[in-house]
Order: sequence, then C-alpha cells, then structure tokens
Amino acid sequence: RDSLTPVAQKMVEQVNHADNILTGRKVLIIDDDIRNIFALTSVLERKEMQIIYAENGKDGIKLLRKTPDVEVVLMDIMMPGMDGFEAIKLIRQMPKYNHLPIIAVTAKAMKGDSEKCYEAGASDYLTKPVDIDQLIPTLRFWLHR
Repeated sequence: RDSLTPVAQKMVEQVNHADNILTGRKVLIIDDDIRNIFALTSVLERKEMQIIYAENGKDGIKLLRKTPDVEVVLMDIMMPGMDGFEAIKLIRQMPKYNHLPIIAVTAKAMKGDSEKCYEAGASDYLTKPVDIDQLIPTLRFWLHR
C-alpha cells in the first residue's frame, strides 16, 4: 500500500471504508435457494442497501425490467430452468444494462468457472459460501464507479 501514489491510497481508503457507497443502493439477488437470499439480505440490509430478489433467472429478468433503478445484481449460476449464464447473457443483450454490475455467485468453484462467468458477461465472480469480507469490498468497488 505504501508503494501507491497518494491519490491511489485515498481511493483504496474510500473503497475500503466508505459504507455510504452502499447505503440506499438497490441490489437484485437472483438465487433459487431462499436460504442464500435470506443470508445475503440480512448482511446487505445491515449496510442499509435495498434488496429485491427472484428465485429463478426468468423471474429475475422480469423483475429487472420492472425495476429500472437496480444498481447491481448478485446472480446465482446453478439454477434449474434458466441458469445464471443464460440470464446474464440475456441481461447483457438489453442495451440499458450493458454496464450494470453483475456479480456471479457459484457454489462449485470448478476450473474454468470464472472464465465462463466472464464470457457470459459477468462483471465479477464470487464463490459460495459467500465470504462477507469479499462481498462487501466487491460491491463497494462496482458501486463506486
């Protein structure tokens, strides 16, 4: 950190400590397991984020269309019906959501998973169980831009 310029140090400091970056921001969680939705919601609500959720890719896309002020998506990859890869690709086809941060979340960290997520259009990638010490800085990073 000492090797960073003063400006870069200040940026790192802001991203690491500025929870006001998260306050009031709207996140869409798309996950077929209600326990995951509940766990993520309880953590993110403590950061004063607004949470909406869907239990499958198709409903997630419908909800996104009805809620234009979503600022970040947490997308489960392994879901029945429409999986996260397909849902991300469909979201990326909508011009309005070209730059919407989509963070892929997957239970199985298999070789090549992160590459597949990025190829589908994910902005970032986290493994389950989600480590809060990774999730919060990741959200701050994508919402700070």
